[in-house]
Amino acid sequence: MADKPLFRDPVFDGAADPSIQWNNKEKEWFMFYTNRRASDTTANGVSWVHGTKIGIATSQNGAKWNYKGTCNIEYNLEDVTYWAPDVLEHNGTYHMYLTIVPGIFNDWYHPRYIIHLTSDNLVDWKFQSQLKLASERCIDADVFQLPNGTWRMYYNNENDGKSIYYADSKDLYTWEDSGKKVVKDRGEGPNVFRWKDKNWMVNDAWRGLGVYSSTDFENWQRQPENILETPGTGEDDRVKGGHPDIVINTDKAYVFYFTHPGRTPENEGKDTYETRRTTIQVAELEYENGSLICNRNKPTYINLKSPK
Repeated sequence: MADKPLFRDPVFDGAADPSIQWNNKEKEWFMFYTNRRASDTTANGVSWVHGTKIGIATSQNGAKWNYKGTCNIEYNLEDVTYWAPDVLEHNGTYHMYLTIVPGIFNDWYHPRYIIHLTSDNLVDWKFQSQLKLASERCIDADVFQLPNGTWRMYYNNENDGKSIYYADSKDLYTWEDSGKKVVKDRGEGPNVFRWKDKNWMVNDAWRGLGVYSSTDFENWQRQPENILETPGTGEDDRVKGGHPDIVINTDKAYVFYFTHPGRTPENEGKDTYETRRTTIQVAELEYENGSLICNRNKPTYINLKSPK
């Protein structure tokens, strides 16, 4: 049975935006996450969400996680901010697509862009390129291999109503942007996966998670109901869920997400350590009458197996 909460960062207590990847050498699951500085009492405005490193936690089975440290990222920029890692493995090389904010700022109105990094151990990351996408404010990459073997990156274009755009690649290194949005709804943190013979996208709609399906990976239909919108009853889970990563394993689907446990109705408008801190949670997805549902209050039994 998975811990609840699943994980809290022991340094700044601001773990968010999880991305899960099997480490072939270490024979463990690695969780990468944005390491927000929730406990930094010197941070003004929203600077606590900037100046962040990428944290790592590890697990044998997905149910219990231990803090490992932070990624060593080859990127020379003073006071750089790292957000929302997306990590995958292909032909023995690990790839990370990472959101960069070029500084530490007290507000949200600054450029962001996505870079490509590679690694052979999931800890030390080598810079490959900065991607040229639809605008100078693009965040939250999610890369998925299409049925024809090419790769598609979905991301949030903040300059166009925070809608979802995409870019395509044949080799994970050279990307061609589509220049068009495929999800017009405001949202971020898209995550695309295939399960139950359907193609799905789940994103952070700020009212829980929006759920979409598609037959061609371009035209996405939204199901009426969000998941993780209604607060749960478990520890640190009594608020909406945000920015997911979906892991399909032994035909089960698990949603890893984060919560702001202190952002309850009675704390509305407050900016304190309690309202800043975040935790990682996990719940199992279910398929019912053509829709995805999630009962976050059920105990989550999880035993992730190494991928073939």
